[in-house]
Amino acid sequence: MEAPVPLTVLSRWYLYAIHGYFCEVMFTAAWEFVVNCNWKFPGVTSVWALFIYGTCILIVEQMYLKLRGHCPVLLRCIIYTLWTYLWEFGTGLLLRQFNACPWDYSEFRYNFKGLITAEYAVPWFCASFIVERFVISKTLRLRFHEGPEDVTSKGGRLKCTQPGFESIQRNQFSYFPVFLQHVPC
Repeated sequence: MEAPVPLTVLSRWYLYAIHGYFCEVMFTAAWEFVVNCNWKFPGVTSVWALFIYGTCILIVEQMYLKLRGHCPVLLRCIIYTLWTYLWEFGTGLLLRQFNACPWDYSEFRYNFKGLITAEYAVPWFCASFIVERFVISKTLRLRFHEGPEDVTSKGGRLKCTQPGFESIQRNQFSYFPVFLQHVPC
């Protein structure tokens, strides 16, 4: 049996993209509640957010791998926050060329060209801490695996090969959905 292998870059990018997309929707819903007391919590984002967050967090992952032994977490999070501002500005500027930028911070007091705003510095800093500590560190530990070690396929049916499991009766697993009932020995 082959050893489990780490997730591919594309797999990690996908997880980061989904995470960023979800957080964007939740943040906009919370923001709408705080600013307008809207109990509907209408969280919104753009499909562009998948590409923006996926790529941004993948680059933060590489920064994390290079900096984690040499730089304290506070400084790393400041670096990630600065990177996030640079990335948000760059992607926003590019998307604006095609009239496709989904955000506009022009109404914020400390905005720059409507593409970034200093008012989001603390949320970006907190998000970078969460991304490093929970998202990136856990994603890097995930592995692809061929399948369960104690089960082999034979004639389209699964057969238990672990000693001692032959005596388990099928009805002990009746709480499993029908499609799982053939898995136990």
